[in-house]
Amino acid sequence: MSSIGIVGYGAYVPRFRISVEEIARVWNQDAQTISNGLMVKEKSVPDKDEDTITLSVEAGRNALARAGIDPTEIGALYIGSESHPYAVKPSGTVVAEALGLPNRLMLADFEFACKAGTAAMQVCYGFVKGGVIDYGMAIGADTAQGRPGDALEYTAAAGAGAFIIGKDPVVTLDHTASFTSDTTDFWRREGQDYPRHGSRFTGEPAYFRHVVSSSEQLLNETGYKPADFAYVVLHMPNGKFPTVASKKLGFTPDQLKTGLTVTRMGNCYSGSSPVGLTAVLDIAQPGEKIFMTSYGSGAGSDSFIFTVTDKILAVRDKAKKTEQYLADKKNIDYATYARLRGKLKV
Repeated sequence: MSSIGIVGYGAYVPRFRISVEEIARVWNQDAQTISNGLMVKEKSVPDKDEDTITLSVEAGRNALARAGIDPTEIGALYIGSESHPYAVKPSGTVVAEALGLPNRLMLADFEFACKAGTAAMQVCYGFVKGGVIDYGMAIGADTAQGRPGDALEYTAAAGAGAFIIGKDPVVTLDHTASFTSDTTDFWRREGQDYPRHGSRFTGEPAYFRHVVSSSEQLLNETGYKPADFAYVVLHMPNGKFPTVASKKLGFTPDQLKTGLTVTRMGNCYSGSSPVGLTAVLDIAQPGEKIFMTSYGSGAGSDSFIFTVTDKILAVRDKAKKTEQYLADKKNIDYATYARLRGKLKV
């Protein structure tokens, strides 16, 4: 049977940034303590005309450019987000039209907090493996935000990662596993402007239990050890959580470093693990293995094992790299940030 995996990938990170120092200044908090504690320097901020749909389109275009396929060959599109712009109307129909995907298309918007994008990857993988479609596109995108003055305001940001799953890939998807439970650590009811969270409860038993359990489950099922991987990408609600979790699992700081750059230099909240994966794919070499685990509040984690093929060398320069998006930035003040994010009600 032909191998299945990622045939094209792409990311998008908005240009605007707001620093930890600027947010802390407004709320009279210690910026250095917050930055060191969260391991975050700044976060990306979408412009007034950017939302989950526009971010998905940009990332999707980059994925198509790298895949080198006709958009009409895509048989499914699933967009995972916790900030779809419409309460009733799919994001995917707009994205599909913008990308030139066919009308004969399986499509749905996914929700599972921050892991909806990786759930979309699993569904696309299943349909390709079952012979239902030739290619499926999975996107994780968000323009998440936090209540003014809340800890989430330092990290809830914007970004998108898109992946086209099919046969003859540039990166094989070798194994996947998930771990799920009813653990409420982060939520937003219909009609509420901002999410709420259980403060320290979001670490343990929420994030750490699910990320570590899902990762250990996949390692045990496959027999792989942390040392077998060149890179590890864990969900990044901040820099501290994945650093602690990776150490618990036995990974080294060097294995984590590339993906973690996404958090430290432009934190992409709900798309963090997909965007982190794109940053790794931009530099990974043929034969290297990548381990990834996402996390979604509510709660659950998806884990993956990928192997890079030599085909990646021919495609990675066909679209803008993730590091280039992170470097192309313009810092804004809190007043501009508040206006762009609709924090002022008039």
